[in-house]
This record gives sequence, C-alpha cells and structure tokens, in this order.
Amino acid sequence: MHMALDRILPWTAYPLVVGFGIGLHLIMLQFGQSIALSTYVPVLLAAGMVTWLERNFPYDPAWQAQRADVKEDLWFMVIVQLVLPRALAFFFVVSLIEPLRSLDVPLSDYWPHHWPVWAQALLMLLAADFLRYWLHVWAHKNGFLWRFHAVHHSPPKLYWLNVGRFHPVDKGLQFLLDALPFILLGVDAPVIALYFVFYAVNGFFQHSNIKLRFGILNYLVSSAELHRWHHSRLARESNNNYGNNLIIWDLLFGTWFLPRAREIHDIGLVNRRYPYSFLQQMRTPFVPRLHELDEQ
Repeated sequence: MHMALDRILPWTAYPLVVGFGIGLHLIMLQFGQSIALSTYVPVLLAAGMVTWLERNFPYDPAWQAQRADVKEDLWFMVIVQLVLPRALAFFFVVSLIEPLRSLDVPLSDYWPHHWPVWAQALLMLLAADFLRYWLHVWAHKNGFLWRFHAVHHSPPKLYWLNVGRFHPVDKGLQFLLDALPFILLGVDAPVIALYFVFYAVNGFFQHSNIKLRFGILNYLVSSAELHRWHHSRLARESNNNYGNNLIIWDLLFGTWFLPRAREIHDIGLVNRRYPYSFLQQMRTPFVPRLHELDEQ
C-alpha cells in the first residue's frame, strides 16, 4: 500500500490538497459560514495534511523538522505572518484609506467588482504576483534589501512552516504590493479570502519537504520543485524562480530554472554561521559585515 502511494502521491498530493482547500472554502460559504471560518478552517486542515505528507513521504529525510525548528518558525508565523499584516492593515486604513474615502476618491471604480469572484481572484493573483516578482528580484539584486531578505534564505532545510520566515521589514514591503493596493481598490472580502486560501496552501507546498512531482504545473505555479532551487546556496541557481504563487512571470522574463538531471539538497546561505533564532534574526540585517560571505 505504501509503495503504491509512494508512486501516486508525488503527482496527486498538490492538486488534491489545493482542490480540497478551495472546495471546502466554497462549500462552507455556501452553507452560510463566516468568511473568517470558511477561510481558516480549510487552511489549517491543509496544513495538517501537508504535515502528514512530510512525515510519511519526505523529499529529504535530513530536512525533517525538529522541535527547535518548529519553535523558532512558530514565532515568525505568528508575529510576522499573522500579527504584523493586521497591524499594517489597521495603520493604513486609519492613515490612508479613511482619509481617501472622506475625500470621496473613487479608487474602487478601477476594480471590476462585477466580475465573478473566481475571475477577480485570478486577476488579483496575476497582479499581485507581477508586483511581488519585481520586489523579489530587487531583494536579491540590491545589497541593502538582501540583508533583510536573507532571513528567508537562512534555513538549511525546507519544510512547510518556514514558508513564514521573513524579517518584518521584508514582510512590510510585500504587504505594500500584495495587500495594500487591493485594499485601496476596495476588493471584496470573498475575493481576498479565495486568493488567501490558494496563497496559503500553495505556500505550504512550495516550502514542503514532500516528494512531489508537478509535471506541466511547473509552467504555471511556483512549485516545490522550482522553489527549492531558489533556495540553493549557489547564487547562479538561487537568482531564479522568483514567483510567489505563479511562475509565469519567470517564464516571461527569463528566470525560470529547473535542472532535469539532478536534485537540490544543499540550500541556505553561504555563511553557515548566520544566526538562526527569531530574536537574533531581527538584528542580523543591522550587523556589519555579516552578509559579506553570502552576498547574492
């Protein structure tokens, strides 16, 4: 039985779990559940499925998460991924969005609210990924921004929880491009919720330590097979596959990278002495010369 699953799951795990997450989200909404419950329940269940897959079908057994890894990455997930975006949203609503509304600035007229929810979510996905693509490229090419983005590249292993390992400055810049424009445009909550479900579940798989095969999907989504190369210790390999959810902008701008004859296992920063804990990594971008060994 395990051998059969070992052959089938690499090809089916991603579409099945993503489909489950989106399907459950839509069903819960159909049955009158709140937006919040209909969004977070599918995402949490998907995280449980990905955890089970990592335990039973690992890509690299050496990447199995240890208690110390989980402890540190939970700090990033809670503070940087959950608390910080809500604090930023509140700040911009009070300081920017409400003043614009009081001036009767019709920003929402520029968004196709009459489209079906799935079409609006797709448009949001394409637009947000386009903006995030160029921010990501800049974060690798600009020495100052790389100091903050290096936090995300510091783990020597990938598993789903460290998808949230970002410095708050890096996450704040991302918020300006993948959330704030759509808040300003007045995108409706169901659209943002559908976008978030795909964003979250795809992100879990992108960083997952699961034996996966994506086939033709490697030309559509930013898959685990592609994203692992983005975390390579070698700059000529890691300076590719910048896509956040989709990979189409990498295909268009020539940064798509997937070697066929080998796998990637040696990942992280060149500087293996780079601090790893949450509190230490809040300070690492400001430590002189720390990044000289790992400039991208």
